Amino acid sequence: MTIANLNRQTIAALPDVDGYWWDANLKGFGYIQRTDASGVLRKSFTIQYRFVGQQRKLKLGDANKLNVEQARKKAERLFAQILLGIDPQAAKDAERIEAAKLTFAGAVEQYLQMKAGELRPSSLKSMQLYLTGAAYFPTLHRKPLDSITRGEVARHLDQITSESGSPSASRARAHLSSFFMWCLRRGHCRENIVLQTEEPKGSEERKRALSDDELRTVWNACADDDDYGRIVRLLILTGCRREEIGGLRWSEIDLDAGTITLPAERCKNGRAHTLTLPDKALDILRAVPRRDGRDHLFGQRSDGFVAWSHGKRALLTATGEMKEWRLHDLRHTLSTGLHELGVEPHVVEAVLNHISGHKDGVAGRYNHAQYTKPMARALALWADHVTGSQKVIPLRRA
Repeated sequence: MTIANLNRQTIAALPDVDGYWWDANLKGFGYIQRTDASGVLRKSFTIQYRFVGQQRKLKLGDANKLNVEQARKKAERLFAQILLGIDPQAAKDAERIEAAKLTFAGAVEQYLQMKAGELRPSSLKSMQLYLTGAAYFPTLHRKPLDSITRGEVARHLDQITSESGSPSASRARAHLSSFFMWCLRRGHCRENIVLQTEEPKGSEERKRALSDDELRTVWNACADDDDYGRIVRLLILTGCRREEIGGLRWSEIDLDAGTITLPAERCKNGRAHTLTLPDKALDILRAVPRRDGRDHLFGQRSDGFVAWSHGKRALLTATGEMKEWRLHDLRHTLSTGLHELGVEPHVVEAVLNHISGHKDGVAGRYNHAQYTKPMARALALWADHVTGSQKVIPLRRA
């Protein structure tokens, strides 16, 4: 053991031999060289201190990644913690234990792998959407499973109810409860905290279609130069689900053919869905600026647009005193509007990518029609109705 004034020059001048060098100015701060089992000389910084009568050492970092000035500052911060009664080695051990705990996302991955052999693809897809989708329980994904609280789950359920309605919140709660019960039986958590939350009120299926005047009010309130405004207008024109448009990718769009093709893994029923878009929808897509290295059209994250609450608040303010409505109501509105315009029910179902009715049971087994042209005509008719049946006057911004 050698006492020295540790700086870049003295460390650079040291021979390549095993040894400890302790700083002459900061007691307990040191530099170590040690040959490992493979014969490589490892160099690192360390501190040595006493805590509750016990001598302890703590490695500060690899000397190839941390210079002596950085190591000294780190040592000074840790010595200050020690004076306050905080053991940095115990804190580091606690962090290591916490990092090793099973996270919500890790447990969900195991759960879905197990369920893959038990469920139909469409049921598995729905379960995956609720447990991994950014619209449902995003803040839980990286948390250790046993650190998640009832309050956190309740807040997410309230938000889902507000943004997507009670039926969606009820289904999300059911999937989450089944997941936590599975975890409980395997010892991954101590209790099913979801059972202690309230069932979303009014969880009966919501049926709300906007009137023509309400729809135009929403259309006019949408800004044509921001993500949320473009998304809502595309939802109005296509009848797609919000996650399908919010997560839209350039690779799913063919502007020359005028189509979007949603892959099966992004559709609720597990069936790929292609729509021939009306000109107004294509105009919206062409106006979206492309960003280098990003396939998603909307949002700032790798999984597309997620700022639903912020966008909805601004839109509700712009639409004034309209009766309460939700983004999913736009699907009901398109379905109702197309039927009233005389579009045949099986074409409306195809537009919405439903597999009931004409595609259900024996009928669906033998009917492989895609209805591409009738769907295109229906959406063109709907776009004209939304934007052309009455002059649309954009709202002025303050």
